[in-house]
Amino acid sequence: MIRSKTVSSYGESMPPRLSPRTLQLVEKIFSPKQIAEVTHWLEDECGNNIPFCDKHDEFQMERIRFAVLKLSNGNIKKLLAAIDEARMDWRDLFMAADFGYDVNAHELWAKEILEK
Repeated sequence: MIRSKTVSSYGESMPPRLSPRTLQLVEKIFSPKQIAEVTHWLEDECGNNIPFCDKHDEFQMERIRFAVLKLSNGNIKKLLAAIDEARMDWRDLFMAADFGYDVNAHELWAKEILEK
């Protein structure tokens, strides 16, 4: 299934929104007061601007965004540091989050967090 990028009413490409699971993780990891800010950072700074992710949709961004969320540990400053790491080299981000050796590790982590 091919997904098209979201396009604004002005014809500009918009960053991928959060997938439903990514949003659930944000709501589980961060306080209600922080959700809007975290959503903003993930959508605007951890999307198609990440190297080699220029055509990714919200589902293809999950592995990177889950790694960022895992490393944040519910802290905005750590979230921003993880986003910076993703911009430099997301492979290092995956290793730091223990997602580097198994392409499904992020799925297992998300399931574990959401079942708590």
